Amino acid sequence: MALTDVQVRAAAPREKQYRLADSGGMYLEVRPNGGRYWRLKYRFGGKEKALTIGAYPGVSLKDARAKRDAAKKQLADGIDPSMMKQATKRTARQNAEHSFEAVAREWHAKFAPTWSEGHGARLLRRLEVDAFPWIGGRPIAGLAPPEVLDVLRRVEKRGALETAHRLRDNIGQVMRYAVATGRASRDTTADLRGALPPVQKRHFAALIDPAMVAELLRAIDGYAGTLPVSCALRLSPLLFQRPGELRNAEWSEFDLDGATWEIPTIRMKRTKQGKADGGAHIVPLPTQAITILRELEPLTGGGRFVFPSVRTSDRPMSDNTINAALRRLGYDNDMMTGHGFRAMARTILDEVLDVPVAVIEAQLAHAVKDPLGRAYNRTAHLPQRREMMQRWADYLDELKRGATVVPIRQGA
Repeated sequence: MALTDVQVRAAAPREKQYRLADSGGMYLEVRPNGGRYWRLKYRFGGKEKALTIGAYPGVSLKDARAKRDAAKKQLADGIDPSMMKQATKRTARQNAEHSFEAVAREWHAKFAPTWSEGHGARLLRRLEVDAFPWIGGRPIAGLAPPEVLDVLRRVEKRGALETAHRLRDNIGQVMRYAVATGRASRDTTADLRGALPPVQKRHFAALIDPAMVAELLRAIDGYAGTLPVSCALRLSPLLFQRPGELRNAEWSEFDLDGATWEIPTIRMKRTKQGKADGGAHIVPLPTQAITILRELEPLTGGGRFVFPSVRTSDRPMSDNTINAALRRLGYDNDMMTGHGFRAMARTILDEVLDVPVAVIEAQLAHAVKDPLGRAYNRTAHLPQRREMMQRWADYLDELKRGATVVPIRQGA
């Protein structure tokens, strides 16, 4: 006689394991520890076998019978349901191991040591927020272009087109890693070129008119915030390094007596090969910069970072600190940014001070190849760069004092 729900609920454990028969070969196995399991007894290939259908109450009597009937259909088709269950589990396990998220995290862990800490964290966060929730569980080998495009369009619809393009590049990197490691046959993002609108090239806001630069420098000197931020703000126009390179600066990188700052290659904006080939980027320090650093040294010199976070000395100040300070001075992101000091220096050094472009580009650490095809030389034009940096700092002092301003060459 078939079981009822009341009988199943009332099945209590005994000293020894026992069974309650249902119908069609299915029974409820009740164990001394209280576990209750649906099982199906059947014959396949001349041998008696048993299939575990599931545990009660997770699998109800009704659901167990449905699974029993499905197993019997497999038997009628000449399929061993136990072997099919094992194969299904194996496929699910392989799909989990070879899911997009699993492969992406493996790829990230492998290559993270070659990136800056900030870049690696931003990249993983981008995948975690914009990709994993939608395609993270998909087997990477079966990921189709329309699925990836749906992910990218979600990002595009929120107005983050540039992020969508970066995400496509990141997904492509993961796909190519999967191809190289034998878990996918091709990079499906290759079919998505042209599927997103192009990104309009963005230029960082910068002041390049010497008269306006003079006003900015005087405003910076009057900044009333904390000393580390004030010093970072004053060093920004003097050294014109990328904001990330400045805010992550460590005291161990500076030789104040030798008037030199050496930025480790891992923190420079270079390709992987460029980081492997190039050494630390050398920044000659003008006397004005050394004075600022010596002013700050008693406060932060005992720690790792030159410009530590206000919350903890174990981390550098945030990436928005300089721009926030500029806004306090009345310069919003449409007028001037921390990155804009590079464009300011590049333009004025060339157009006003007539410094050779090759010397400027070398100090900016731009990848300009020499006649032999070499992309970067840390000591290229170093004597001229040292002279240029001091001349530049002296020029900025003259602007602050209200010296006669030489305008930018028109039509240049």
